[in-house]
Amino acid sequence: MAKIRDQKITPFLWFERHGPEGAEYYTSIFPDSRVTSKAPMVTTFELCGQQFSILEAGPHHPFNDAISFSVDCKNQEEIDYYWNTFINDGGKESMCGWLQDKYGVRWQIIPEALTRLTGDPDPIKAKKVVDAMLKMRKIVVADLEEAYNS
Repeated sequence: MAKIRDQKITPFLWFERHGPEGAEYYTSIFPDSRVTSKAPMVTTFELCGQQFSILEAGPHHPFNDAISFSVDCKNQEEIDYYWNTFINDGGKESMCGWLQDKYGVRWQIIPEALTRLTGDPDPIKAKKVVDAMLKMRKIVVADLEEAYNS
């Protein structure tokens, strides 16, 4: 397995089947991404500088909400891109910016505005933002800002 760089920890995803296809799928979604190696059971790839591997080893361990990947988004355009790409290709919506892709992997599509607004020193404003987010599936920055300013 080729190493991209001296990365100490690599997320390893257990796929029932279609490991190389999954790696190609993810690298098609994220910029500056590539498949780095393919072996009979393991495909290694890089997403935005982070190395991942997929082990194709049968149906023994399905994905669940215990592990997810958070995608930091600068604005609504990025949120819409990632959310719509995953959902429109067989993914499933969840709550609060979470979704499940067509392979069952969980993702959090999170705007920087959520972190900034919920981190406000005014606990009332921060709570209004959290309350607004708890009602959302895909996060809408304008709605968070409206709650913050209300």
